[in-house]
Amino acid sequence: MKKMLSLLLVSILLLSACSGSKSKDASTSSGKDTKEITVWAWDPNFNIKALNLAKDAYKSENPDLNVKVVENAQADIVQKLNTSLSSGTTKGLPNAVLIEDYRAQSFLQAYPDMFYEMTDKIKADDFAAYKIPPTSLDGKNYGVPFDTGVTGLYIRTDYLEKAGLKVSDVQDMDWNKYIEVGKKIKKATGKVMLTQDPKDLGLIRMMIQSSGSWYLKEDGKTPDLAGNEALKEAFKTYKAILDADLVKPASDWSQFVGGFNSGDVATVPTGNWITPSVKAEASQSGKWAVVSMPRQSDNPKSVNASNLGGSSWYVLNIPGKEKAADFLAKTFGSNVDFYQTLNKEIGAIGTYKPAAEGGAYKASDDFFGGQKVVSDFASWTEKIPQVNYGLHTYAIEDILAVEMQNYLKGKNLDKALEDAQAQAEAQIK
Repeated sequence: MKKMLSLLLVSILLLSACSGSKSKDASTSSGKDTKEITVWAWDPNFNIKALNLAKDAYKSENPDLNVKVVENAQADIVQKLNTSLSSGTTKGLPNAVLIEDYRAQSFLQAYPDMFYEMTDKIKADDFAAYKIPPTSLDGKNYGVPFDTGVTGLYIRTDYLEKAGLKVSDVQDMDWNKYIEVGKKIKKATGKVMLTQDPKDLGLIRMMIQSSGSWYLKEDGKTPDLAGNEALKEAFKTYKAILDADLVKPASDWSQFVGGFNSGDVATVPTGNWITPSVKAEASQSGKWAVVSMPRQSDNPKSVNASNLGGSSWYVLNIPGKEKAADFLAKTFGSNVDFYQTLNKEIGAIGTYKPAAEGGAYKASDDFFGGQKVVSDFASWTEKIPQVNYGLHTYAIEDILAVEMQNYLKGKNLDKALEDAQAQAEAQIK
């Protein structure tokens, strides 16, 4: 309560400071006349490259605007935003910033007045439906949806063949069948199905979102762990995969990538952003396919589509906001040709639905045996169930990771989830 009162006081002080005519002029006219905006993002090979491509695309719209791209680690961006916004200090903040979808609501709900509304700048219906809840608040759009974390099951076709199976045999399957296929592949080739970091619950995330479920209830605040049937099934499936001895342990990113680049694992169930890493091993060209993500076996609502990761662009409510909003709206928010360039140059698959009709999205990929993988990912993107990621994805996963290990060591599953629920309720206020 004290925190909420302090935030309210900061908001009142900010509003008071902006009420004078001089301050009002500074936040409007100087913003419109600015010749430079600053954008923060992470990942030089993906998000930063995307921004630089957007700069090139925007030159025809406004050649006089200089877009300054600043790279920061994602953790640093989160820290800097929280520090500045909580103190009410906007000095040094960027005009626009990339925020991970899992974290977006924590910013929008805590600092609603500090983000510039984009409802009239973009057409929300032009984007994949599942991206709208995390980028919106109280029916208003604040984010420009960017990349999709749409998932797929990358699978070695040569291992399938040795097990007497075809790609068609693993299309639109459930996790029970995935385990069956894994046993056949291991028997025929000696290869396990996937790498897995025991501290990483990304697999659980993908499983439950395919059923339209999350760690929180629809309000995005109340923990929904005990009695969550999708989560309970995901835990059981996770254990069944381990019990079938289909996992190669991995403790970091290099071991994760090394598992499939070396040929030690037969599948990679994850987000489409892994494609460049899969293709990095050129000797495996023609030996991979991508099929739809397995669905949950016991949940009739589950679909063969899910998500892992993804982020969106936001404009801060500071001078220069109009120019920053225009830059984002006319690139990531509406430019079909720009999205073709993004896909060709960095392999990015956006969530802007009209882009799927472009040539780059429909191109075949020799590495995947001529499969039109981008087109397939785009079609699965539209099927991803909407969930409210809410405020506490990572805090809850820290709790669940402990209870997962307890469950694997023999703890009753219902008790594990009940204890996780109680701990989450105690920690999350």
